Amino acid sequence: MARDRVRRRVRHRCVQPLHAGVDPDLAADPSGLAVPRATGIANAAQWYPWSFSFRDVHYAVAWVAIGSVLLHVAVKLPVVRSALGAAPEDAEPVTGSTAEPAGAPVSRRTLLAATWTAAGLAVLTTAGAAVPWMRRVSVFAVTTGDGPQGLPVNRTASSAGVLPAALDPGWVLTVVNGAREVRLSRQDLLALPQRVEVLPIACVEGWSASATWTGVRVADVLALVGAVPASDLLVSSLQDGKQDRLPPQWSADPLSLFALRLNGEELGLDHGYPCRLIAPNRPGVEQTKWLSRVEAQA
Repeated sequence: MARDRVRRRVRHRCVQPLHAGVDPDLAADPSGLAVPRATGIANAAQWYPWSFSFRDVHYAVAWVAIGSVLLHVAVKLPVVRSALGAAPEDAEPVTGSTAEPAGAPVSRRTLLAATWTAAGLAVLTTAGAAVPWMRRVSVFAVTTGDGPQGLPVNRTASSAGVLPAALDPGWVLTVVNGAREVRLSRQDLLALPQRVEVLPIACVEGWSASATWTGVRVADVLALVGAVPASDLLVSSLQDGKQDRLPPQWSADPLSLFALRLNGEELGLDHGYPCRLIAPNRPGVEQTKWLSRVEAQA
């Protein structure tokens, strides 16, 4: 009888916090899983039925997920303390049955081995998108890592609807700083001092690849309109509605280029011909292709 009373007290202390807090932490956590998965899948299919930046939403939802984990720990902390503070015989589960459990319990060593094996398999089957020598076994990678000129392509020139404008012999890159403006053809850009840099493209979909880029330093082009190297730039593409900002730390970086060649060849259409932006340590979605206009912001 005394043992049954102790069991009931332990069970009562554990159950109350569980029921009191189960709703908020379970309600918050699904958004931390469902939103990134749904928007990530849509992005992989290049389908954007929303008007917001899914990258910004992913960052925000990450905080929701972190908060839900902390809330979950706080809610379950009384349960953990009660279970750890009870004597071993008092902490036995109360199931309402005296039958022996079927099978032996899983040992900690077995559980850890299974966890590390599953994690290793997950890495092997997905990491090939960023690690070239693993591509043969990475059957679940978001991309094979292959593509024209040795780089994967998320959006082709055709799907972006820029083919006529990109192939127009009259294409120029318009560079603006207040009242000053220059219009540079591809030949004008090729006549400027050329730099060769090895820079990666890191896609938000999970793949990355390095390449050799040849082009004109962003700072050198800005100097043509009297803009300081550390200018806040608005970069526009031939792709309808596509604009990106290049903050001062990147516009002043000597590695940032208006690229004209890729891996020793003329820049391909799908990689941004006639001219594209490439800068270090920026997401691939912000490495603007098919440039049309660059404006230094006051």
